[in-house]
Amino acid sequence: MPKSRILVIDDESAIRDSLRMTLEYEGYEFIGAATGQEGLTLAEREAPDLVLLDVKMPGMDGIEVLERLRNMNESLPVVVVSGHGTISTAVEATKKGAFDFIEKPFASERVLVSLRNALDSRQLRDENRTLKKAVEVRHQMIGESAGLRQVMAAVARAAPTNATVLIQGESGVGKELVARTIHRNSLRSRERFVQVNCAAIPEELIESELFGHEKGSFTGATEKQVGKFEQADRGTIFLDEVGDMSAKTQAKVLRVLQEGEVERLGSARTIKVDVRVIAATNKNLEEEIEKGHFREDLYFRLAVIPIQVPPLRERPEDIAQLVRHYVDSFSRENNVRPKRITQAALDALGRYRWKGNIRELRNTVERLIIMTGADTIDLPDLPDSVRSPSGGGRSTAAAGDGDAAKLGTLREFKENAERMFLVGKLRENGWNISKTAEVIGTPRSNLYKKLEQYQISQETDG
Repeated sequence: MPKSRILVIDDESAIRDSLRMTLEYEGYEFIGAATGQEGLTLAEREAPDLVLLDVKMPGMDGIEVLERLRNMNESLPVVVVSGHGTISTAVEATKKGAFDFIEKPFASERVLVSLRNALDSRQLRDENRTLKKAVEVRHQMIGESAGLRQVMAAVARAAPTNATVLIQGESGVGKELVARTIHRNSLRSRERFVQVNCAAIPEELIESELFGHEKGSFTGATEKQVGKFEQADRGTIFLDEVGDMSAKTQAKVLRVLQEGEVERLGSARTIKVDVRVIAATNKNLEEEIEKGHFREDLYFRLAVIPIQVPPLRERPEDIAQLVRHYVDSFSRENNVRPKRITQAALDALGRYRWKGNIRELRNTVERLIIMTGADTIDLPDLPDSVRSPSGGGRSTAAAGDGDAAKLGTLREFKENAERMFLVGKLRENGWNISKTAEVIGTPRSNLYKKLEQYQISQETDG
């Protein structure tokens, strides 16, 4: 591991020599400067990891040097040292960005503790910045189609406001990406983005998950729990699959939107929260309202800014760009050399009607990166369903004219096609429910409902 490089700017040679011995003994690399100007030159040329800076020096004093160092590189930690230390000097140095202030005469251990803290703090900031960039790359929206441009225009208008946003679209179209983009470009971007999948949490637990509970409020509540709305205070909460919430939970969410307060289970005390709500669903909530499954007043509260995300089949011009993006990112993640993809393979991927939308495309590309032995992904490497002109998303027409004619209504045809599709995907994935749900881009709970609705089982359909 490379040594941390420390630049010491002090006009007293005895101090510099003493610090050189201390720092080199502790494994640091020492660079010394006798004047402020010399220190600035070395800071630019040598790129130190930290600066130890004296305040009182002839010519340019330490406070001016500090200001110039901060302008040069605001992430460079500076520890200020002075034999003429006063509270006002320390306050001024801190205001101008110094990490710490040490008075002379100082003990070596005091200096070393300050340096270690400053270097650790910088490392954490650098790691945090790297992770944020990685998250942004992972969650960026890829494509230049007209449909996606409309979504991005809506995001740009919605992001700076505090208005609630309702994102609608099929499973796997990237509703979470839209929500994260809104948060990232909002005034709350420095605060938390808390995600809740309403379909993945059992009905008896979702209220506790969203609003929290007090110890002993119900059987199994052995500890107090802070709810997601409290965790998202001053930030954004993303309610994914909001159409799957129970009527009781819907009423409580409506209260949060109206009153800006939550009440933990088992507590009579209300807690004020400042939360921006973004919701998403793959259901038609207006139809759910007509069926009595969703509250109309909650719908109007959520849909202040509605955003409809188009399915991937309606923006095929984005597929090639998405594929190249996933090839690059998965190659890095799996520590393999980036693979080239032929035009024939790209054309086939572009023709396929991705029922699972971007999620299905993403999983397919990841599988190709891992399973293709050669440096080039070509047509024979693609799954049969993607390679065949009649495969995948086009299979709903596979019932044929004769079979279709036997089905009396459009609904019967759709249900028959959906059942065939689900059975085919379950067989492809060895009847693994979790894996199949992921591949087709639907919550596992929704897949279980479909299996029950169509009476699908491995014993009868395997």
